[in-house]
Amino acid sequence: MVKQVIPKTFQEALNYLYDGSYRVVAGGTDLMVQKRSTANLPPKFNTNILYAFNLDELKYVIKEEHQIRIGSMTSLETLLHHQDVPQILKDVIFEMASPGIRNMATLAGNIGNASPAGDSLVVLYLLDAIIVLSSIYQNRYLPIEKVITGPRKTVIQPNEMIKEIIIPLHEMTKTQWVKVGGRQADAISKVSFAGSATIENGMIMDLRIALGAVYMTVIRERSIEKLFKEISVESLKADVQPLLAHYESLIKPIDDQRSNKAYRHKVSLNLIEDFILNL
Repeated sequence: MVKQVIPKTFQEALNYLYDGSYRVVAGGTDLMVQKRSTANLPPKFNTNILYAFNLDELKYVIKEEHQIRIGSMTSLETLLHHQDVPQILKDVIFEMASPGIRNMATLAGNIGNASPAGDSLVVLYLLDAIIVLSSIYQNRYLPIEKVITGPRKTVIQPNEMIKEIIIPLHEMTKTQWVKVGGRQADAISKVSFAGSATIENGMIMDLRIALGAVYMTVIRERSIEKLFKEISVESLKADVQPLLAHYESLIKPIDDQRSNKAYRHKVSLNLIEDFILNL
């Protein structure tokens, strides 16, 4: 028999996870679709469920000197209107679903769902997000790319849940977010792109590029970014083709009902080129 529990405190939630195997549900906006049943019937779950969205102690945004900390049950709609949330993250959230869904959906839910097309994941990779995984034993602090290992796959242990997301604060000269989909919102991305650059006296001091829905996980390759730092903006624009060549082999999309791999591949390269040429 499937158990369903609603803990009153974060500690109680961790105790449940220690005592048994539960699937943690935040807003449930992805899971309810995955487990949907026929009309007028509740979703069919085959695992124990722990509902965590009511844990108010995990609903917060705290700005510190060099970072912001976002509680795992903080809704996307709250983040959209919070003064301390980076603008590029707000840009992404604005194009995610409807206000009703955003009032339930969370960043932690997107991370746990681990979809390669998860829009918020692209900007979290771009911003070097750290994910705090908690159990009754310890807190683990992992870069997001170490948490998500593949489609619907993470390193989150059965006795752990996401406590918070830490985003280091960066001074960025230019950021860009582009979602390619059937509609601006309420649609799964065919391709998504996030880019940022920090420019000082005409020199590229920091360059970041992240792509979603074109590989098993979000693509962000720091070794490529390092090759194009500490050069002038004009030199970077002149070297855009070598930069694109580095990414060409990394972009490995699939054909599915939303798009085909040839289109995704070409659009991904076009988005990178457009970002660089418009610095």
